[in-house]
Amino acid sequence: MDKVADIASDIGEYIRQQRSTAKISLRQLSKLAGVSNPYLSQIERGVRKPSAEILQQIAKGLRISAEALYVQAGILDLPTGGPVPEAIRSDNELSERQKQVLLDVYESFRRENQATRSTRENTAQENTAQENTAASDPPLNGAVPFRGVNKP
Repeated sequence: MDKVADIASDIGEYIRQQRSTAKISLRQLSKLAGVSNPYLSQIERGVRKPSAEILQQIAKGLRISAEALYVQAGILDLPTGGPVPEAIRSDNELSERQKQVLLDVYESFRRENQATRSTRENTAQENTAQENTAASDPPLNGAVPFRGVNKP
């Protein structure tokens, strides 16, 4: 039971931080999200644990991803990715939109580097295969392959 209370408190604090960062009052957010002012206040104070539907409405009001709220509420697991994405996600100075843009750029660089690495590896494998094939081919018409300049 304490874990549920911790999650409710964490999501409430997270929503409060996002609202504060967006410079939106509790009353404004309740209007934007279509959630009553008292209910939203209870969520922020950790008294109530909102449903996924309510979190989605709040996310729209805050103009952040619903996924971010789902992760904070324990509905979704935190996406994996290592220390860089973790640092970006945990930075309270960035808005959810800024975090998502940084994560997208970071992931595009990683994909590009992976593609470059794969291309290099494939080229190296093809070259090795060609060298191995050339070395194992028998000489044509009984000729001895030329391996350099013959010295008298």
